[in-house]
Amino acid sequence: MLDLSYDLHIHSCLSPCADDDMTPANIIGMAAVKKLDVVALTDHNSCKNCEAFIEKAKEFDIIAIPGMELTTSEEVHVLVYFENLDSAMEFDSLVSEKLIKTKNNPTIFGNQILYNTQDKESGREEYLLSQATTISFNNVYDIAKKMGGVAVPAHCNKESNSVQAMLGFMPPGLGYSTIEIFDKGMPLNEKAKNYKQIKNSDAHFLEQISEPVNFMKVNERSIRDILSSLK
Repeated sequence: MLDLSYDLHIHSCLSPCADDDMTPANIIGMAAVKKLDVVALTDHNSCKNCEAFIEKAKEFDIIAIPGMELTTSEEVHVLVYFENLDSAMEFDSLVSEKLIKTKNNPTIFGNQILYNTQDKESGREEYLLSQATTISFNNVYDIAKKMGGVAVPAHCNKESNSVQAMLGFMPPGLGYSTIEIFDKGMPLNEKAKNYKQIKNSDAHFLEQISEPVNFMKVNERSIRDILSSLK
């Protein structure tokens, strides 16, 4: 078995709440400095900076996972990870259709900056990505699975936008095996303790990206094996 250091919850400058310095290239660069083995890009309701993120990771010995932090209709946040970019962008298209459309006001909410694989700004996302979608929490796992993805409820014990805060409990029988835990959150619901747990940075600034303190055990150094460990 291999022990891989990870941070599977990082926002780029495409997320309105993230710093503009959180470009895909800068994120990978910081992950390399901190000697992380695995990182995932999980912008709010979008995978559109994942291609640049994956391309930059090829220059380093880092596994880059395309992902998203989806906001459900109940305003619960769920991390969704994919083995490849094509599957991630298929999910991105679906979420774009289901996003409640509100024009972004950068002065109030922040910029939503898109980057290309040459590490250049390629545009701005028009609609506010921190809005809810019309996708229910009860359906996320199955939708992600059909597209080859793995869904993990985010910061489950946080006081906002978590399954515990918004629903009060983890609905049974939905397929979830792993949950993300927030270190400074409220006490974890007893039933939630039966799930596998991961901890991430939820970084919005470069300095917030995790040090190599969280590890996962896998059989081989591949995205497939990493995602299997979350199922």
